[in-house]
Amino acid sequence: MAELPEVDLDALRREGLLPTPEGEGTQHDGTGRVDIAFTVDAGPEAPPTKRSVRVPPGVTVFDSASWNGIAIDSTCGGHGTCHKCKVRVEGQSPITRHDVRTFTPDQIAEGWRLACLVKATRDLQVDVPPLTTRPKAATVGVGRQVILRPAVQKRYVELDEPTLADQRSDLVRLTDAITDLELTADLSVLRRLATVLRQADFKVTAVVVDEALVDVEPGDTTDVRHAIAFDLGTTTVVATLLDLATGTPVAVASMLNKQQPFGADVITRISATMMDEGMLDKLRAAAGDTLSDLADQVCREGRVDPRTVYEVAVAGNATMTALALGIDPEPLGVAPFVMSTAHPPTVLASDVGLDLHPRARAVLFPALGAYVGGDIVAGMLATGMDRDKRTRLFIDVGTNCEIVLSDGDTIVSTAAPAGPAFEGGAIRCGMRAADGAIETVGLDGASGDVALGVIGDVEPRGLCGSGLVDVVSELVRVGLLDATGRFVPDEDAATALPALADRLTRVGEERVFVLHQPSPDSPPEESVYLSQRDVRELQFAKAAISTGWSLLLSELGLEQRDVQQVLLAGSFGSYLSPAAAVRIGLVPKLPVLRIVAAGNVAGEGAKMALLSVRERAGAAALLEEVTYVELSDRPDFNDRFVEQLGFST
Repeated sequence: MAELPEVDLDALRREGLLPTPEGEGTQHDGTGRVDIAFTVDAGPEAPPTKRSVRVPPGVTVFDSASWNGIAIDSTCGGHGTCHKCKVRVEGQSPITRHDVRTFTPDQIAEGWRLACLVKATRDLQVDVPPLTTRPKAATVGVGRQVILRPAVQKRYVELDEPTLADQRSDLVRLTDAITDLELTADLSVLRRLATVLRQADFKVTAVVVDEALVDVEPGDTTDVRHAIAFDLGTTTVVATLLDLATGTPVAVASMLNKQQPFGADVITRISATMMDEGMLDKLRAAAGDTLSDLADQVCREGRVDPRTVYEVAVAGNATMTALALGIDPEPLGVAPFVMSTAHPPTVLASDVGLDLHPRARAVLFPALGAYVGGDIVAGMLATGMDRDKRTRLFIDVGTNCEIVLSDGDTIVSTAAPAGPAFEGGAIRCGMRAADGAIETVGLDGASGDVALGVIGDVEPRGLCGSGLVDVVSELVRVGLLDATGRFVPDEDAATALPALADRLTRVGEERVFVLHQPSPDSPPEESVYLSQRDVRELQFAKAAISTGWSLLLSELGLEQRDVQQVLLAGSFGSYLSPAAAVRIGLVPKLPVLRIVAAGNVAGEGAKMALLSVRERAGAAALLEEVTYVELSDRPDFNDRFVEQLGFST
């Protein structure tokens, strides 16, 4: 047998390095620490922030930033595949093939690199471009009116002071005055009780959650009680501060999940915990930091004392819920995909990183399955999927797409792995829905006009999920994409659509359609464009989703035309064009008026659970009413998937 050549495993750890440019500077000898000076661009409304960190030599710039709380955009978790973690490194640095694919020669000469591929083997100065920390998110969903009966109650009482003739304990004196509840008190309340009663002349307000006495406050504070509803999304987290006395929202805020640097999807994050035994604690802490920052923000904006927040509700998928609680998610990521529990326990808010009232509780939504989690249960609660007699299809479009179908009597659900395309991941010019993202596209085949709707009304710098669906839909409509998803030949485009044909060009060997050029003479690679590979990514995503709902229709013996309403849930669904979704086959071919943007229904469900104990019980009851259908068990899944890849023209 021939002797195998020696292989440098370290050189193969990332895709091969090109020769190091001359003048790179003195390399570190591998001992001690290296200094990295970060300059973080916070955007036009704030000055740049500077931060210096010390890390072991050989650590990547991306990891160095993440370890020290400096956010660098990424959707692959630092594996060099998403090409999003762009930074500018002062001085010469090695160039990888990924860098060559991502940056122009001029940008490479200026020091632009992918942060996950730059190893800190010497002292570095790194410029970090703005990160979208406030992505565009749907913060109002399609909720139902509920009878206001929160678990958090307050009772003002004026008690008789003890005497030698009346030596009842302080706790008995209080509980005797509240006759409609069987109150229980823990040690933290007993420690305060005697002092508060006497300082307040025995005129106090009892704070009760269900029948647990969580505090005793001096005076009458019955009108001051709050709660926070969280939609704990894989990418975006939304918080709504509620006034429980009136049932009205006080403040709403959203931000990127701080787990995002560890991976754009749940599988990547589960894998991270399997490869690094310390990763679970890091992900739990990141979730807690996200919830805490949002709680601080809504309380500050609502001018509410965080100590008057007595309960929170968290609606998240099974993986996000497990990570927030510090539960090992590995069984969720490998067959047969088993949850530790479908009913997460009610815990103290402090257990999930929140600094609110010391005895504030955190209620987490139950899950239907490993990939149809508490966020979908919350969404079903908000949209009344178990109460409406119409045939309704609920689709939460995202990296993992959850689908629920009800014919008015039977409810079935499933999950489809759509991938990161709808979040801008794996798309050449993809980005999240933030300022500069193209979110709508209109093409005029006759005049050649390209109408772009851009978030923030600024110059386009990328393409978000709704824009991706829009441009593919428009290209199908005008005839520049055929039924298989291929760009038509140049000669056919020039004959049929001469006004648009010059936008069909190439970047390298790949055909692209140019949407926006920074200047008339900008080359295609410096423009915002849609590539042939981007079209394929969208085809795979939409085929997974349409296969999911078509199989559910078959389960109930229904046809597409039988669906009376389609609910598009989540932040992405709120901005998706129904006509474009129908044209590409993402949803059933129905009149667009039957397709409704449902908004942040997970957040709405969480709000309802805080406002009504009856609705909270209804969420738990859904687990008994919904049948989960596992797509991977279906022998016809692959055939149906292939059938759904094409576009109807």
